Amino acid sequence: MARTNDWTRDQRLLALRIYLRLPFGKLSRTNRDIIALAKVIGRTPDALAMKAVNFAGIDPNLHRAGLSGASKGDRELWAEFEANPTKIALEIEEAAKRLKAPQPVLDHVIRLPTGPTEKDRVVKVRLVQTFFRDAVQITYDGRCAISGISCTELLTASHIIPWSVSVEHRADPRNGLCLNALFDRAFDRGLFTFDEDHRVVLSKRLRDDAESAKLPCSLLEAEGKKLTLPKRFPPLAESLEYHRREVFRG
Repeated sequence: MARTNDWTRDQRLLALRIYLRLPFGKLSRTNRDIIALAKVIGRTPDALAMKAVNFAGIDPNLHRAGLSGASKGDRELWAEFEANPTKIALEIEEAAKRLKAPQPVLDHVIRLPTGPTEKDRVVKVRLVQTFFRDAVQITYDGRCAISGISCTELLTASHIIPWSVSVEHRADPRNGLCLNALFDRAFDRGLFTFDEDHRVVLSKRLRDDAESAKLPCSLLEAEGKKLTLPKRFPPLAESLEYHRREVFRG
């Protein structure tokens, strides 16, 4: 891609992508992912790192005072992302595919959530799922938000409002939790939820079944435990309220 002074839409999208996929402390010109992407989009690693940091200055959840370099275009893109994460996620991943942008070397790779797989939609669906998975993974530092386990083979990016219910929330990391496979399945089936203080609430059925099991069940131990909230993109209160009201089988 030819280099210009003004950032193109694709360049800005991929800068947002790298911001969402790397911890704040790794947004450096010496980071290998920054270097690799900068080469693809025709920017210097220093410029790309600065652009990614600009998004940190906009992110209301990161509380990074003094980061005021964001341009009007950066702020407009962030506003688009907040208003419709799924639309922007798809645009980001399509730009990455079109420009053959390298995938960041993630420390953890968690399982993709399930979704529709119709032939004419499968590519777009997988792009959105990949974006959601990676955003949730980095948000929760590759650990289950309840147990703290970091075994990647057991981790899943779980939707709070189910995939099938809300198109707008499908790629929103604020609608996601990083959970181990057992907790993910139970949460998805409405066998537990979180109260307004982010504490685990078990359904009667799950509690009864767990108490009668031959071996102690970690779900029993989790009851009353508080969800570990991330530094950025904490779960939306309205999403958790929806889960309590519409999914939980208490």
